Amino acid sequence: MGIENAAVNFSELVNKNKQTLARLRESPRLLLHRRDGEDLVLTTAARAEQDQTVVSAATRMLAAIARREPGSMELLLDILPDAFPWVRFLPERDLHAFAVELVDTMRAADSLGNSASVAQMLIAWQHTAEVHSDPDLLAALTLDHGHDYGPVPDPRDVA
Repeated sequence: MGIENAAVNFSELVNKNKQTLARLRESPRLLLHRRDGEDLVLTTAARAEQDQTVVSAATRMLAAIARREPGSMELLLDILPDAFPWVRFLPERDLHAFAVELVDTMRAADSLGNSASVAQMLIAWQHTAEVHSDPDLLAALTLDHGHDYGPVPDPRDVA
């Protein structure tokens, strides 16, 4: 198991900055709890660069494996349920589409150094699996209502 991150209130960083920052020697990251906003994570620049290097290397290796051999996509499809148990609910064609999109999105995100698109893609596919896991929900969402309800108003125009 990995090293647990230290956690402190943000005010502790402000009021006792030297002692609080010294905790980064004991822990790779410092979780800063804030009352008026989202919690923050503080780490050293060297640690952040190491983390990005590891993620980038793993992404490049996964992409290379997925594209190298004809049977590699089958291997990826075979191991996905171990990494993401919810993929068991995806139809086979969606499972394949997820695998391709995962590799492609990880490569693109790595080229930008920003993994937000990967996280969003995983959440979207997990929600798709959730729909497929519930027969009533799937039926309701795939029901042909027989007619078009017209254009959808832009939500930004609604006050």
